[in-house]
Amino acid sequence: MPKHEFSVDMTCEGCADAVSRVLNKLGGVQFSVDLPSKKVCIDSEHSVDTLLATLNKTGKTVSYVGPK
Repeated sequence: MPKHEFSVDMTCEGCADAVSRVLNKLGGVQFSVDLPSKKVCIDSEHSVDTLLATLNKTGKTVSYVGPK
């Protein structure tokens, strides 16, 4: 399964929970949230565009770092 890394402007646990919520709702993903470094690593067959759109639902600034 492809692995992707995203930078998400998370400042607290609430931000990390919001990221977890939208990814769990999308389904078909395995992910880890690294709050101190503001990174989210996602294993998924979904396209990068789909993952970006999903992460953008949190209202946070999101950017695609690249394949992991």
